[in-house]
Amino acid sequence: TSNSDVVLPELPAGYEDTYVNGVRYRVRTVEIRAPEPMAVAVGDTYDATIADTNNLHRRVIIICLFAIIASTVFGWVLAAFAVRPFKQLARQTSQIDASDEPPDIEVRGATEAVEIADAVKGMLERIWEEQDRTKAALASARDFSAVSAHELRTPLTAMRTNLEVLSTLDLPEEQRKEVVNDVIRTQSRIEATLGALERLAQGELSTSEDHVPVDITELLDRAAHDAMRVYPDLEVSLVPAPTVIIIGLPAGLRLAVDNAIANAVKHGGATRVQLSAVSSRAGVEIAIDDDGVGIPEEERKVVFDRFSRGSTASHSGSGLGLALVAQQAELHSGTASLKDSPLGGVRLLLRLPGPR
Repeated sequence: TSNSDVVLPELPAGYEDTYVNGVRYRVRTVEIRAPEPMAVAVGDTYDATIADTNNLHRRVIIICLFAIIASTVFGWVLAAFAVRPFKQLARQTSQIDASDEPPDIEVRGATEAVEIADAVKGMLERIWEEQDRTKAALASARDFSAVSAHELRTPLTAMRTNLEVLSTLDLPEEQRKEVVNDVIRTQSRIEATLGALERLAQGELSTSEDHVPVDITELLDRAAHDAMRVYPDLEVSLVPAPTVIIIGLPAGLRLAVDNAIANAVKHGGATRVQLSAVSSRAGVEIAIDDDGVGIPEEERKVVFDRFSRGSTASHSGSGLGLALVAQQAELHSGTASLKDSPLGGVRLLLRLPGPR
């Protein structure tokens, strides 16, 4: 006991309350079986036990309150640091407007915030890229429609004049046939122009998903055979070369080659065309050589513009043949150019980069 030795009564194992000399005790009894069976009892006055227990409870409560307060403060501080990058991200995104330049989002701090910021930045860059493409498409459409209207107005006016002449004047049969033939030629020119415009529009709508492996050697071989059927007086040869395969638009590349051949025959008066393809680490070079009248050097860049015709071109063309070639080169991230040909005419050179 705490003050003096007190003889405790024999009690069962465990905690028990008992009175000794009128004083209440709290007793803890433990049985020991070895080496000799015995029971050990330890006790203290009930009031002292309750006082110690209450003191322990108070300490536990104080420690718990301190721990709760400390945890709250620590959690608030930690949350403030953790939320700061997200507030910074929210502030930067709220300031985004429809400007010409993509916003620069920079966030530092928690890994999660940085990852979200990077994802938002990537999304905004893609949105801006699509926005730029949309703006470019709208600008191209405006220019396209304006130039198309101008180019179509002239032949339509000529057709109207000829039709008015036919309807109002009693022409001799020979003159009447001449006017009718002129109307037919004008109609054919308009039809060719509309067809070229349609192909240009289709090219503008192509996407990267349309690019597939293309055997350039086979494509040139088929183009050569088809050209000789379309133009019986034309000799088309293919320079032997190993198989050349690139990722591209099969229909677009074939359109570019066909237009180059047609341009050489119709406007250059070519009787011989030579096709070749050379592959290297830099990419593929497709050359279409002819023996026609050629194109003056100062006009070799201008003729790739839409509705642009060289001084040696016939007036029956739409002015879109080489524009289609330039468009396909651009769609393949390449270039189209005109040079002197060893055959005496002009060489159309398509440079297409290899895979990156």
